[in-house]
Amino acid sequence: MHLLDVKQLRAALDAADSFQPIVALCAFAGLRLGEAAGLRVRDVDFLRRTIRVEQQVQGSTLKPAKIVPPKYGEERSIYVPDELLRTLSAHLADNGGDDLVIVDLLGRKFNRSTAGEQWRRIRTAAKLPADVTLHALRHTYASNLIAAGCDVVTVQRALGHSQPSITLNTYAHLWPSAEDRIRAATADFARSVLDSADSVRTGS
Repeated sequence: MHLLDVKQLRAALDAADSFQPIVALCAFAGLRLGEAAGLRVRDVDFLRRTIRVEQQVQGSTLKPAKIVPPKYGEERSIYVPDELLRTLSAHLADNGGDDLVIVDLLGRKFNRSTAGEQWRRIRTAAKLPADVTLHALRHTYASNLIAAGCDVVTVQRALGHSQPSITLNTYAHLWPSAEDRIRAATADFARSVLDSADSVRTGS
């Protein structure tokens, strides 16, 4: 599993050009490629700062690509940062306000093949390892939720996994171990007890 660091993600965004909104949606909202490609303007609530995932583009090439429900039928709302909303707002201002938020230069929806071409271009320009796929952006999103202290159910819902076990099986190694949590919890408690004892002795 590849996770992008700040420098790598910044390089990818800088190299993305018109594909930048998809890169941002995968990295900062955890959307799958098909979900980002199928996102409609009405699915973005700028006031409530949420994105509603209700459909995705499925298909590897233009002709068979079609709009279908999201994977596992898991429609969901994602709470997103202002920075992502500003990226989407600027994109929509420059590219009109059609049904889909992101289309290619000919006004067609992205599919796995055309998106793959764009990502390979970005990966080369950003000097990322050759085996880093677009899906690494979603892994990076998940890892940041975990690093911020989100529990498995919260991460599961954000990613649209059907079961918490799927999330845990994929990302268990990123959560602090039981030993780490015990040490951290005990350290806080011990610090408060021992600090108060030191204060008493100093006062005496």
